[in-house]
Parts: sequence; C-alpha cells; structure tokens
Amino acid sequence: MAGIYIHIPFCKKACYYCNFHFSTTLHHKLSLCEAISKELILRKDELSGQIIESIYFGGGTPSILLPEELSIILDTLKNHFDLSFVREFTLEANPDDITEAYLEYLKGSPINRLSLGIQSFLAQDLAWMNRAHDVSQAKNALSLVKKHGFNSISLDLMYGLPNLSHEDWIANIATALSYSPEHISAYCLTIEPKTAMANAIEKGKMPPIEEEIAEVQFKILREMLLKAGYIHYEISNFAKPEKLALHNTNYWRGENYLGVGPAAHSFNGNQRSWNIANNPQYLKSIQHNELPLTTEVLTESNKFNEYIMTSLRTVWGINLDILEKRFGSNRKNKLLHEAENLIKEGKLLLVEDKLRIAENALFYADGIASDLFQLG
Repeated sequence: MAGIYIHIPFCKKACYYCNFHFSTTLHHKLSLCEAISKELILRKDELSGQIIESIYFGGGTPSILLPEELSIILDTLKNHFDLSFVREFTLEANPDDITEAYLEYLKGSPINRLSLGIQSFLAQDLAWMNRAHDVSQAKNALSLVKKHGFNSISLDLMYGLPNLSHEDWIANIATALSYSPEHISAYCLTIEPKTAMANAIEKGKMPPIEEEIAEVQFKILREMLLKAGYIHYEISNFAKPEKLALHNTNYWRGENYLGVGPAAHSFNGNQRSWNIANNPQYLKSIQHNELPLTTEVLTESNKFNEYIMTSLRTVWGINLDILEKRFGSNRKNKLLHEAENLIKEGKLLLVEDKLRIAENALFYADGIASDLFQLG
C-alpha cells in the first residue's frame, strides 16, 4: 500500500508556534499548483505497481486554495494515477476558509475527509497563537461540515499552552466532544527554534512551557477521550472505532509514500527524499523539468531506529516477530536486553511478543524510544 502527500505552502498568517514551511505571500498560488501537478507527473512512476489507498493535502493551509486552483491538482491525480483503491482523501482546512460554497465544491470532489485546524476554542489562546480564525468561526465551521454530510472529520487541539489552566483545558475538550468528531489530534506545544514563540520566551515576553503542567493536561485529555469512546491509537491521535487516520497510520507502519510540493518528504522503504523548502527555487526547478530533491539512503540502523520510534508511539507497539524478520535476531536480542530496566521500572510492557509503552509513561514515549536506539 502507498500514499501521496501534497504540501500546500501558503498561509494567511504566521502562527507564532509553527516551523512548517509556508509563505504568506499568496500571489504564486496558481503557479505552485501547476508546478505541483507537473511534479506529480514527473514522479508518477515512483509508485508504479503499488496500490494507492490514501491522499493527504497538508501544509501550510490547503483550504486557502480556490476551487479552480485545487482542481488543477485533483485533475492531475485523476488523470495520471489509479485512484480506484483510495479509501481516504484528506484536506487540511482552517475554520475561516469554511463556507457553504466551498463545502459544496468539496462534496463534488474526491475529498472525503476534512482535518480542521481548530487548535483551541478559547479566544485568548487563538490570539497569542496569531491564528487567522476566531472562536465563532471554529464552531461555525464544525457545524457546517456536519451539515454538508462529511462523516469523517478530524480536529486539532493544543495543550501545554502558556497560562492554559486545567479547567480551561477540560472545557476545551468538552467543547470539541460536543461536536462528536470522528477523530481528534491533540498536540503538546513544543518550542521550535527560530519561531516567533521561541523569540518571545527568550526575551521574557512569554512564560516558558512547563512540562509538568503539560503532562497533567495530557492525562486529562486521555481520560476524557477514552471515557467518550475514542481509541488512543497514537500518542497524539484519538479516533472513534473504525475511524483511525489511514494515511498517518501508514506512516507509522512504514508504508511507502510520495511527497510533492516544496519541503515535502517521500519514503520508499530504503531511502528518504525531500524537496527544497523554498517556493521560488522549487518553481524554477520544476519549470526546468528538474526535481529539487535531496535523497538519503537509509542504513540498517536508521531503519531500525525509525521502526522503534514510530512503533512505540502507537497502541500496537513493537511487534518482535516483525522486528526479527526485518532486522535479525541479534538486533532483537539487543533490544530486549536494553529494555530490561525500562520493563522493571514499569515504563515498558512486554506482552505476547509485543513491546509497548505503559500507560503511565505515554507522555514520555519519544524519550523512552530514543533510549532503545542502536547505532551499529
């Protein structure tokens, strides 16, 4: 199975916490859509013989594209790829872009899943994030997508925010649940270098992030969503039964994917490649029929460590039988030896040839996984 990721590198405003590649200069949108379409054609053979089951428009803000701009890419996909096995076709959207007319257009397209960048239902949070939408737009967007019959909706929330009380976080989750979304992605705020937030904290204009508070809010999140019937299938992701995000689940399971657009990453099992994170240079390269790609051939250690990291973030954990088949008994035995103390400390559980993070240690999953990395 394989997926296609399409990066739309435009936003109306720069969120203070974001370090993804985007531009707020919007007059090249049409040219970028044409270039992305051309890149898809240039690289279509990379998925030759593979079944495509998911397509994901991410960013940036994909919903910033006008219907005629988005249709350029959709038509290219339809004309040059076999989409007959695609089960999940996702578009990330910001609430301020959601209108009756836009949803009517989307309902007539192949897109069958919307991921809404809500982030918070609290006005003060949206203000310091520098989000383009307000609370009323967030609520209106959720109501509209339900009204138009989208039955696969994901929404994003953030916790561990400056001055976010536990009471406000509980209210935030409750508001999200009142719309009964099929999927919720909840991310702990992290301070990324060279962002406006990192600069504000460094200058003392914003309080630093307190890990202890974030951990409590993670536990609140997990308790409320499990009680509401959601499956906590990945550290940052919760879904109703049968509504797990297919595209991202395939990432964590190591499936192949083709990434197009500026800064987009691709993976084929043996190597990883990524496009240049510069819109003008990307355009220039594609216009000259050149792929602006950097490629890294993965070592066995790279592959092993990535398998450890992605597997431990999921509810399924590390399948030791699969690990042994892929990497050999020596790596498996070394892993089990390194895991002994973590198992004794109650941070890892070993059950029926599955190694996974204990519930009380989920907040620290990435750190635990890195303790199990192998260099040689």
